[in-house]
Amino acid sequence: MRQHPLMLPTMVAMVLGACLLAAPVEAQPGATDGEWRSYAADTFSSKYSPLEQITADNFGDLEVAWRWRTADTHLVYEGEHSASVVPAQTLFDLLEAEEPARWVTRPGPGRLVATPLMVDGVLYLSTPLYQAAAIDARTGETLWVHDPRIYEAGTPAPAPWAHRGVGYWDNGGEARIVWGTGDGFLVAVDAQTGLPAAEFGNDGRVDLTENLPRATRGQRDNLNLLPLSSQSAPLVVGDTIIVGSSINDFSITKEMPPGFARAYDARTGSHRWDFHNIPQSTDEFGSDTWLDESWRYSGNANSWSNMSVDPELGYVYLPTSTPTSDYYGGHRPGNNLFAESLVAVDLETGQRVWHFQMVHHGVWDYDNPTAPNLLDITVDGRAIKAVAQVTKQGFVYAFDRVTGEPIWPIEEREVNTETDLEGEVLSPTQPFPTRPAPFDTQGATIDDLVDFTPEVRQMAIEAVDGFRLGPLFTPLSLRGTIFRPSAGGGANWSGAAVDPETGILYVPSRNVHSVMRFRRPEPGEPSTLDYILSRGGASFIEAGNPDRRPRMPQGLPLWKPPYSRMTAIDMSTGDHLWMTPLGNGDRFRNHPMLSDLDLPPLGGDDSRSGPVLTRTLLIHALTAGGTDGGPRLVAYDKSTGDPVASVDLPGGAIGTPMTYMLDGTQYIALTVGGEGAPGLIALRLPS
Repeated sequence: MRQHPLMLPTMVAMVLGACLLAAPVEAQPGATDGEWRSYAADTFSSKYSPLEQITADNFGDLEVAWRWRTADTHLVYEGEHSASVVPAQTLFDLLEAEEPARWVTRPGPGRLVATPLMVDGVLYLSTPLYQAAAIDARTGETLWVHDPRIYEAGTPAPAPWAHRGVGYWDNGGEARIVWGTGDGFLVAVDAQTGLPAAEFGNDGRVDLTENLPRATRGQRDNLNLLPLSSQSAPLVVGDTIIVGSSINDFSITKEMPPGFARAYDARTGSHRWDFHNIPQSTDEFGSDTWLDESWRYSGNANSWSNMSVDPELGYVYLPTSTPTSDYYGGHRPGNNLFAESLVAVDLETGQRVWHFQMVHHGVWDYDNPTAPNLLDITVDGRAIKAVAQVTKQGFVYAFDRVTGEPIWPIEEREVNTETDLEGEVLSPTQPFPTRPAPFDTQGATIDDLVDFTPEVRQMAIEAVDGFRLGPLFTPLSLRGTIFRPSAGGGANWSGAAVDPETGILYVPSRNVHSVMRFRRPEPGEPSTLDYILSRGGASFIEAGNPDRRPRMPQGLPLWKPPYSRMTAIDMSTGDHLWMTPLGNGDRFRNHPMLSDLDLPPLGGDDSRSGPVLTRTLLIHALTAGGTDGGPRLVAYDKSTGDPVASVDLPGGAIGTPMTYMLDGTQYIALTVGGEGAPGLIALRLPS
């Protein structure tokens, strides 16, 4: 059943190249002109807009102006002589009947995690099925939808049906929407019509697997997943598009595609440069950190999340992830550059300018999960163009973004390296920033266990019995190491927001843990790893501990609160200004064993939806605490962290909010669940 894409209408300080006739691009921290032209407001990833019509005094009066229902609920089925718009599940039934093993995870519309752009009165966003849509920002009316039909190809990896956003390019006369797909293409369509940009690549798309080692178009990996996807918004600067990649985190082989960051010409789609997150020859910088020439087969280390650019400097800042496999590195000895690093590369050439590795020889899945925040600050009287990378492990690493020099000392400290995973050789040191202090709890010890009452504490002690505990970077083990923050963070893809007027960074985080259990490859299993992560109900090596993970009875928490928090950090001093729990945590406070204790707010009501800043407010979505206990959007005082107002949401927030001004009215838009299918809502003050 071959189907074709269908559209439903309804810089740098110097010139990037004389032949392009492109004007210089000026750095503009924060959204401008009431628009939202980049995933995180600007290429600095500030998530900031100076709009101030919505204030603490009127935030609680916000109402839903309109709701757009996701385009993923119905798709086009093409017959021999006609086409029908049918429920998506009907089309998936037909595709599955045609190829029963097509998907590992059946497509679905639920994870509408995108943050829309707003340009010239039109919102643009991507969907979990990798469609893109244009929506009237005044009314919520669909203007067009472009479907690249990637669900026909198979299941993307690693988060199969999710996409965070699109990029926008214009040259003063022509405008395009660009995004990566789950089957490894970079797509460009006309921003006005949704039709493929014919001059871009091959009929509006470029193959991201081309010249990428071990990523073969039309083949799937050993877990039946597509070899390469792109699930975050590309970054557009002048006439250059920079795009990252996503690769299966749970491979059972050591041989995987490396996650290059790639740049393309926004007009033609021609390839401009690659940055090799894993060196590809012995003479490339960093190859000596892959002992036994393990760079030859190792993969991942990709920039799967969003990136940042300083157009004035002409530097792109790439956050990178863990190499294959995420939790066992016996087949990749060494520190493994440029995995789990922040790398500054030249916008025009892709050449490395500087780098810093946050985790040496990572085995905790401590990817740099979000775009670094660029900000200009003054430290001890010295003006600094800075970059701040928030991390899963709860640190903020801060650098001079021109030179890569740490703003405050970062110390290489000795860490435990003892593990019973045969062949694993861990780094004897890891880098610890001296400022700012960690923004969430690190490590897992008996002292960290919940202690609301002696009875509850004893339950927690019994729950962790048999597991390995220890400080941050405690090695994984066959009996199960409890490590905290978890492999999901700490901070994650929603990242931090920064106020360019004050230099204050605001980061949401979670206080949760992970435990990884391992198994040996089964006879006949096509694995080249010594140990494989045990997932789901698969067996695991018990090593004296039969429990997969610690379990508290009756849904009680394991750790001391808060269970999620927002932290404000003055990046000119490195000081924490305030911390506030994200929500009351009433599911814990009202527990029968705790309800008589008159506990303070505990947090734990957060979503992965990120923060957005306006001139006067910090805005963040919570999963509970609304009028009927449901989800809500909360405004906080930026200077104190006090909640000042909230408004009920019709469904749980999924993506990070954004804000825009149109016809003199400020809107806040975000994706939410509920009402049978996820959608995009716009909130505004009453007329």
